[in-house]
Amino acid sequence: MRRLLPSQCRRASGAWLRLLANGGVSERKFEEESEEEPECFEIERPRCQKMDWSKIRKLKKMQSRVTFDTMDFIAEEGHFPPKAIQIMQKKPSWRTEDEIQAVCNILQVLDSYRNYAEPLQLLLAKVMRFERFGRRRVIIKKGQKSNSFYFIYLGTVAITNDEDGSSAFLDPHPKLLHKGSCFGETDILHASLRRSTIVCMEETEFLVVDREDFFANKLDQEVQKDAQYRFEFFRKMDLFASWSDEKLWQLVNMSKIERFSYGQLISKDFGESSFIMFISKGSCEVLRLLDLGASPSYHRWIWQHLELIDDRPLKTHLREYSPMERFKEFQIKSYPLQDFSSLKLLHLKEAWGLQGTSFSRKIRTSGDTLPKMLGPKIQSRPVQSIKCAMINTKLGELPKEAAVGAYMKVHTVEQGEILGLHQAFLPEGECDIRPLILMSLGNELIRIRKEIFYELIDNDDEMIKKLLKLNIAFPSDEDMCQKFLQENSWNIFRKDLLRLLVEPRHSPPFPPIQPKKKEIYNPKSVVLDLCSINKTTKPRYPIFMAPQKYLPPLRIVQAIKAPRYKIQELLPQYKSAGVLI
Repeated sequence: MRRLLPSQCRRASGAWLRLLANGGVSERKFEEESEEEPECFEIERPRCQKMDWSKIRKLKKMQSRVTFDTMDFIAEEGHFPPKAIQIMQKKPSWRTEDEIQAVCNILQVLDSYRNYAEPLQLLLAKVMRFERFGRRRVIIKKGQKSNSFYFIYLGTVAITNDEDGSSAFLDPHPKLLHKGSCFGETDILHASLRRSTIVCMEETEFLVVDREDFFANKLDQEVQKDAQYRFEFFRKMDLFASWSDEKLWQLVNMSKIERFSYGQLISKDFGESSFIMFISKGSCEVLRLLDLGASPSYHRWIWQHLELIDDRPLKTHLREYSPMERFKEFQIKSYPLQDFSSLKLLHLKEAWGLQGTSFSRKIRTSGDTLPKMLGPKIQSRPVQSIKCAMINTKLGELPKEAAVGAYMKVHTVEQGEILGLHQAFLPEGECDIRPLILMSLGNELIRIRKEIFYELIDNDDEMIKKLLKLNIAFPSDEDMCQKFLQENSWNIFRKDLLRLLVEPRHSPPFPPIQPKKKEIYNPKSVVLDLCSINKTTKPRYPIFMAPQKYLPPLRIVQAIKAPRYKIQELLPQYKSAGVLI
């Protein structure tokens, strides 16, 4: 049976209409003739109806702009891209430089891969192969000879001491390695036996470097350069001046270099970390998430400023007192606080007693009409109750919106300093158990596990004496809270003074309407405004929340805007902006 093209379909339908117009052929006769030659009128209509020409034009337009197929490098749900898998299926010698560079760019999301030097990164991208294993698959078995080392691209693995890895699924808190970690590098370099078992906790994707490719492409020489760099760094430190080269190489072989960019988080709590960190380059900061609501100074400061909130609109001048309020103010300033009318009655009794008269009738004095204490009954300013949600703390009630926290810098760690040993030899009662955050300012550090380091310094009295001098005393939370309030008050005063002394910029009467740009960061997100603490409207800007261990999340602020009087209201001589008298 012959199929007709769309152009032939139009010709066939036209012939059918001409036959009907001539009247020489009936419908039945036409059907009989069509049965003799059915191939002439077999029309492929469904295919013509399914073609969406608008999508085809759009696809052709996109293909004319893009010079490569972007779908090759799109991965689903974080999986390794299919195009990169095709590259890794080739032999290392068959991979081109562009393919190696493309794989290297994809692997920049792995922290452990990014820590290597750039030449070593390219060599690793050249020899890597891709593997995917399911749950409960044992990757490395304890006691076996090491033939490969692995980078985790997706998934989670557990470290166990048994051979089959079954204890990882029974232990409530197993040792886990996640995406970006690597393992097996030291064993493959020294051809040692595996000291633990690695098992997959879920479907996991690995990038594997085999021992044969490792030495065939001279990766061991690049790794040896990094080891020599670590050895020279440790040799220059006074802490290891008494160690022999052999013992120092043991420390070098168990250590590893890691690099962090500016603002990158190194550790959420380096006090509980199982590593000791030597800062080889750059610097980092020790931060503390401070809960301001737990500080007595913050409680007093908050309520002192909330007393300034009254029934007048904020950001306006002081309202004039009514005549009744001025009279009450005059009463407080004119009369003493206590009523001494009882002393006058006692004096009258004594005077009448001396004259022989009796005092029997009740005399109405000012004590019957005036209050004993004028102060609590008459106030110069009416007190307005703050209607907002309250929470109960150890120090009393506090507005819910005022329960905030702030990140405070505790200490700056410079090049050559050590972290993780500042409380190593202190009694348990004297240790600072507060969680301390370590953030990079652009640095390079060398990590080593604490248990390995303690084994190396065992029975070394000279080393222990040096480590005892490394103890660092961090300030208390109360001291940091007072420092935060002082800096906040100074920043507010500085801004007010600038507004007072600098003339405002004159804007045109009819400025052009410009569309607002979408901003990721809003300055109001990190400012607590006590002036609007009793408002019910929700803010239109995002609020940053920081998680706490065993506690609900805490809102993070950098400044607190408190209700206050303007300088022009307190000092009338500064009424004109830009004029200082």
